[in-house]
Amino acid sequence: MSLKTKVFISLVIAVGWVELIGNLRVLRAGDLTGFLVYFGVAILLSGLKLRLPGVSGTISVCFLFVLIGIVSLSLPEVLLTGCAAVLVQYFWHSPKRPQLVQMLFNIGSAAFSISASYHVFHSVWLRRLPLEQAVLLAVLAFTYFVTTTILVAAVIAFTEGKSLRAVWRASYLWALPYYLLGAATAGVFEVAQRRLGWQTSMLVIPAVYLVYRSYRLYLDRLEDKRKHAEETAALHLRTIESLALAIEAKDHTTHDHLQRVQVYAVEIGKDLHLSETDLQAVRAASVLHDIGKIAVPEHIICKPGKLTPEEFGKMKIHPVVGAEILARAQFPYPVVPIVRSHHEKWDGSGYPDGLKGAEIPIGARILSAVDCLDALASDRQYRRALPLGKAMEMVAEQSGKAFDPAVVALLQQRYVELEQLARSSQVESFSLSTDINVERGAAPDAGFEEAAAQPPRPAVAASSGTNADWRGLIELIHGLAGVLSRQEVLSILAGRLQEVLPCDCLVFYARHDSTLIPEYATGTHIETLSRLKIAMGHGLSGWVAANGRSILNGNPSVDSQSLIGLRSALAIPLEGEEDVAGVLTLFRTKPDAFSAMDLLELSALGDALGDLMESGAARPVPRQNVIAMSPQPIPRARPVARSLQPV
Repeated sequence: MSLKTKVFISLVIAVGWVELIGNLRVLRAGDLTGFLVYFGVAILLSGLKLRLPGVSGTISVCFLFVLIGIVSLSLPEVLLTGCAAVLVQYFWHSPKRPQLVQMLFNIGSAAFSISASYHVFHSVWLRRLPLEQAVLLAVLAFTYFVTTTILVAAVIAFTEGKSLRAVWRASYLWALPYYLLGAATAGVFEVAQRRLGWQTSMLVIPAVYLVYRSYRLYLDRLEDKRKHAEETAALHLRTIESLALAIEAKDHTTHDHLQRVQVYAVEIGKDLHLSETDLQAVRAASVLHDIGKIAVPEHIICKPGKLTPEEFGKMKIHPVVGAEILARAQFPYPVVPIVRSHHEKWDGSGYPDGLKGAEIPIGARILSAVDCLDALASDRQYRRALPLGKAMEMVAEQSGKAFDPAVVALLQQRYVELEQLARSSQVESFSLSTDINVERGAAPDAGFEEAAAQPPRPAVAASSGTNADWRGLIELIHGLAGVLSRQEVLSILAGRLQEVLPCDCLVFYARHDSTLIPEYATGTHIETLSRLKIAMGHGLSGWVAANGRSILNGNPSVDSQSLIGLRSALAIPLEGEEDVAGVLTLFRTKPDAFSAMDLLELSALGDALGDLMESGAARPVPRQNVIAMSPQPIPRARPVARSLQPV
């Protein structure tokens, strides 16, 4: 509870209780029997409570007896009745034991409201005005309504961090007509008591019940509408979560990222005073902005290296596809424009539409900056996470270029706080069963495809583009395979290879089921490379093995953070008869140290090394299979390389 709230509650308690005690000391009942009947009925009916919509509070129909008392009784009598009714409400069908401070506040606020309304209604200056009794009753109803509801609304607003005006309008303003009806009933009661006696005036009790029933019916309708709205919102939330799981099935690194981006983006949206509708759009788009990646091949999404121009062209379709998918969902808030534009840049150099500055939806401007910050501070397939402060510096460098300066300024002010908030947010862990083996179902109804007879693989020869050194390496592999062990062949080959293609270190991996095991390593970081075991699909070398595609100038740290100082990697798959049998990975300390020609020439060794890595032990190679190099190139069984463009 904030200091402001504590001071406000203490002030209300002090003023209210001083007023109550001061008046009870001079209590005198003119008609004791009539007052006791009135008091008893008020206490009994005070148990008819109604729960207020939107807040954790109730209202009792005893307000009607307070209005009657203000019109017909003395101030001490009304205070005693009203405050006693409040006290009874705490113990009549109360689901939990009331706290002392709550009782003191509610009794104090009731005493303050009753006293203020009584003094206004019976004030000399009001009586001097040419006002009819109906107008005076309306003034009474309005005064009592405002003083009663505004005090409680203020506490709720302070405690729950909401706007006082918003709480008062949403939870209490609807009740004003009922207070006016109560004041009219009080007028009728006063006339009946004065002319017919207090016993006849008790006929007002059925009117009290009618007011209660009308309250109840109205609030029941409000409750039904509220439940319907909550069910609709829950449906949209489940839709969002389901679509987000589709993203997770495609890219396993995005689940935590999406949740964190949502926390960051919504908080920045609040700081920018976005409307509730826009905040809902940001909240949904934060989770769904990458849904279009389901149209991008998985080997591109998970590639632990730079993309080729062709691969980047395929990646750029995901905001468009995502917007088209979400347009079918017909969200009640503008999610689609945010998803379509979350890769637009402040200077107009983004995609897909080249929007610039304020042309970009505010939600997309928030999302792009937040998404970049969290991506830089998280592990990715192509690099390790950066420290949060360093990531923030890199985002700040793009302020006014890629990102909205206003959004970046807020991020710089709050990124540490938002990081703590994101870490403390409780996120339900859920994963899809993408790695299970379903044993039932022997074959599809249409049967399996007939396996075509595999022609003998042609002997390996260098292409016209390879030089004498590379041809010599291929001959070396074939010549030594039947004489030396596999490790001995790899040892000799590594030394010759480093002469042809300089590198700081290299490693030959052999595939054992779903794991790459170092078969031979040399150069710097030899101890680290010799101990590595990489699962298929993980890291740079694991991705090459799983996808059968080469990587040019990838980030070595995604294989191991211990490869300090290495800045670029060249990795090729070593293909055997049926599948990838291993991986050859070379490392350099310089960034972008390898060229497309290096990749092309190194890939010429792929088949020969694949045969070597696939063999369980060194086996003799028939002499006729060792092809002498001729001026005319012999075509390869498969393309030399899958990825020849520098990225």
